[in-house]
Amino acid sequence: MEKNNHEKSTRREFVQKTGMALAGLALAPDALSAAHYRNATGANNRIRVGFIGVGNRGSQLLNLFMTHADCEVAALCDAYEPYTTRNRSQVHPRYLADRDGQIPKMGEQFGRKPKLYKDYRKLLEDKSIDAVVIATPDHWHCLQTIHAIGAGKDVYVEKPLTITIAEGRQMVNAQAASKQVVAVGLNRRGASVYRKLAGEIPQGKIGKVTVARAYRINNLAPNGIGKMQPEPPPANFDWDMWLGPRAYRPYQYNIAPYMFRWWSDYSSQMGNWGVHFMDVIRWMLGEQAPVAISAHGGKFALDHDGDIPDTAQVTYEFASGAIASFCIYEASSGALFPEGEVELRGTKGTLYAGESGYKIIPAAGGQFQPGGPRMEKEEFSARNQMLADGSSGDSTATLVRNFLDCVKSRRTPLCPLEEGHRSTSFAHLANIALATRERLQWDPAKERFTNSEAANKLLHYEYRKPWTI
Repeated sequence: MEKNNHEKSTRREFVQKTGMALAGLALAPDALSAAHYRNATGANNRIRVGFIGVGNRGSQLLNLFMTHADCEVAALCDAYEPYTTRNRSQVHPRYLADRDGQIPKMGEQFGRKPKLYKDYRKLLEDKSIDAVVIATPDHWHCLQTIHAIGAGKDVYVEKPLTITIAEGRQMVNAQAASKQVVAVGLNRRGASVYRKLAGEIPQGKIGKVTVARAYRINNLAPNGIGKMQPEPPPANFDWDMWLGPRAYRPYQYNIAPYMFRWWSDYSSQMGNWGVHFMDVIRWMLGEQAPVAISAHGGKFALDHDGDIPDTAQVTYEFASGAIASFCIYEASSGALFPEGEVELRGTKGTLYAGESGYKIIPAAGGQFQPGGPRMEKEEFSARNQMLADGSSGDSTATLVRNFLDCVKSRRTPLCPLEEGHRSTSFAHLANIALATRERLQWDPAKERFTNSEAANKLLHYEYRKPWTI
């Protein structure tokens, strides 16, 4: 064991020292391709990565990490065996018939066969693994991240970071007491458009911003994820492990794989989509957290087993004097904005932005004010930026490359844990406001509601034994 620990320490030190030599390259991760790194690094300093959760999103990340020559896929872990064996012929025919688009294609060619696990704790015992990628359902992220930090692994964890606000703070505290690098997969943090705007909007680019909006529209009417009865899971699906800290319930086909997003015990559409958009809104506004939250909505249209709202409108108020809103419309279609995915309304102009670019429409003077535009019209194309710097333009790919760089250099990732926690909290605050039907006042420092004990009781839940933080 002492020899293994020594080998592990020596290998990690070598990886980190080599990474420090490349620190200059790491300053502009979106401007570099894998080819640059193939020329700069060799097999001896590859980062050995274990992947926990290799279903739909996990497979997307697996394939992105595999494009980098300085990354070695050391292990795969999943509660569903075909996802680890990467053999699509072993996937239940019903899954392939109904959810082919969400079942990974698999068939990857690994340079060295990775070790396969069903229990992530066994993977974490492997001292030769430097880092892990966590892309399991949301209710697992906290435990797996904290356990990985405790095992001395660096972590790339998918969004939403948690299933409760209390989990996020515990994850931040765990990292603070360690030396580990932890990155959160809020991919828009790697988008050139938002990185540019996050530096300019707080400086007054479109004047004082008082309103920001975003939405998710997906017409699931009338049947949503359907109505089904409990049934035995496939023989190669460890349902008890999939449930983990959540209360036991029999397997149901419209929960897993993939459909857990419509069940509040495991996720929510506020967590799935709202976290992305509220992250970029608060980033561009230079905000940390709201001070008040109110919400309206419910299960108004869909006749299915899912228990989250199909229609919701949430409003967040900031102490600085701005409101942000996020809407979920899962029983209609059509866009709310002329373009882009977020809208910021300022005194000088209105911004519409997405990962592909942005447009600013000048504001005109209103009643009692001088007329005429208050700024010049402006457009920005991420494609032009890509052509200029040679980057791929894929925001997730940028985060992946940045994480590998940070494992070597020990720098802070583009989306660190505290930022991921604060943005994920927006989803939980919305869900709690919907559950309590109250206008909630929030203390961002203490991370407690100041006017509702009913809401404070929803900041966490009791884990199913034997799981504990």
